[in-house]
Amino acid sequence: MRTRSSCTVREFGELEAVLMDRLWDRDVDATTVRELFEELAAERDIAYTTVMSTMDNLHRKGWLDRAREGRAYRYWPTMTREQHSARLMHEALELGGRADLVLSHFVERIGDDACDGLRAALRQATVRRADTR
Repeated sequence: MRTRSSCTVREFGELEAVLMDRLWDRDVDATTVRELFEELAAERDIAYTTVMSTMDNLHRKGWLDRAREGRAYRYWPTMTREQHSARLMHEALELGGRADLVLSHFVERIGDDACDGLRAALRQATVRRADTR
């Protein structure tokens, strides 16, 4: 049995979350530090090096990938926002105690639309699993 101290569910830090949201919301595949810095600097007092080091940290943690373009890097998320959310949900189920009770509490708190979506996802997963057997 896992204990609370062995939990691996991690939220992003404040700036990490802001950067990831901006990257997930973009219409382009990859972004430079400069592009994100200019957006953020228009809204808050922030240093270019802070954005650069945070994006480098996200890259080292595996949340961003990058490719050199001239003297700069272009960054992009390694997973979609939805894949990230699913990963967090999976970790919460594994580490949150009894999975059946965690799911029960979760279902009690979601709205009808989300509940319908959950039913549809379960049906699709059941069909996919049956097809692979």
